[in-house]
Amino acid sequence: QVQLVESGGGLVQVGGSLRLSCAASGRTFSNYAMGWFRQAPGKEREFVGDINWSGSTTRLANSVKGRFTISRDNAKNTVYLQMNSLKPEDTAVYYCAARPRDEYNYWGQGTQVTVSS
Repeated sequence: QVQLVESGGGLVQVGGSLRLSCAASGRTFSNYAMGWFRQAPGKEREFVGDINWSGSTTRLANSVKGRFTISRDNAKNTVYLQMNSLKPEDTAVYYCAARPRDEYNYWGQGTQVTVSS
């Protein structure tokens, strides 16, 4: 059992930056992969990227490659999503999730990111 809480969302202008945080608590899960997803109005939930807890591997969706970075701080049980060069199409509710094995079983409540032109 894992509890996840996202923070760091807000309103930012085109080209700006935000850093989202996902704080985890509960059962220790050092080996759990962590993912970031987003859902924009009228669209399905979209995979943004993920990272394994060892930190050796990260993946990013093509739509955010070169602009977003996933990182972690195991001492703080926190995963980050650094978002740079933000575009209006990045506007969405961003969710973090934990994948113990094959599927994402634990989800946060989400944090709103709005990119204005």
